Amino acid sequence: MRALVCQEFAPLDALQVGELPDPQPAAGEVVIRVSAAGINFYDTLIVQGKYQVKPAAPFSPGGEVAGTVAAVGEGVSHVRPGDRVCAFTSYGGYAELCRAKASQTWPLPDAVGFEAAAAGLVTYGTAWFGLHDRARIQAGETVLVLGAAGGVGLAAVQIAKAAGARVIAAAGSAERLALCREHGADVLIDYTAADLKDAVKAATGGQGADIVVDVVGGAYTEAALRATAWRGRVLIIGFAAGEIPRIPANLLLLKGCEASGVFWDELMRREPQEAARQVAAVLDCFADGRLRPPVTAACGLGGAVDAMRALAGRQVAGKLIVLPQQ
Repeated sequence: MRALVCQEFAPLDALQVGELPDPQPAAGEVVIRVSAAGINFYDTLIVQGKYQVKPAAPFSPGGEVAGTVAAVGEGVSHVRPGDRVCAFTSYGGYAELCRAKASQTWPLPDAVGFEAAAAGLVTYGTAWFGLHDRARIQAGETVLVLGAAGGVGLAAVQIAKAAGARVIAAAGSAERLALCREHGADVLIDYTAADLKDAVKAATGGQGADIVVDVVGGAYTEAALRATAWRGRVLIIGFAAGEIPRIPANLLLLKGCEASGVFWDELMRREPQEAARQVAAVLDCFADGRLRPPVTAACGLGGAVDAMRALAGRQVAGKLIVLPQQ
């Protein structure tokens, strides 16, 4: 099968379109004919050996896929060959076929297209887990989203708005903030041009944000924490700025607030039934239009490296996807 192949852990430029053996399903596994695969920040890390998961080479990156079931292994009964599905695979998705655990493969409603599923499974699954599970979001609360124009950021903006929250979107340019406005943000902050803490305080009458969605890290985490309300919840999702922040524990004490890790991958491994429930809720929202995964651009396997490079360089708003069958 054709695939984007990583021969060894190396920079993105080392990736090449080539051939890999067709995968075969073991017990409890599914093989999917991939119609679309999402591009996520962790894909740029896994090929460099900088992610928690380190596959044996050669392999293909791409952990978020949608397509049709090609084959199932022993013990798999909830999907059959020909079924429309989406899956989280950690890697292997930038290929014509990929293998997935049955516990991380879910039926796809007819009303949800493959491209939408590939653009939204990981980002909306992560944001849903963070906001509804870890932060226990309530209508009327104020949610601050850092990196709001990215994949998880836009998902968080939409999910928070659907839950009845007031959303403050923080991003790094007027163009990115305009996209956040299109997806429902109420207040816009360019954190490259304004002091984040002061801007959030001003937007909340000095009270601060009830929930912070942080996919950026670096110096912005502490600034956002200082702009958090009493009993606030800070969701630690990622470190797109490249620096893992050290959180001053005294701020958690003084504000009576909490910082929670949001590791959606681990939820699927440790609590598959709860993960399936959350995925079903997200897909229902896709099907009826309450949530709208943004597809910024799509490319074939030959364009995947350029797309990954753009994402790694923080040059992308919304979500990029790969179409391996093209």
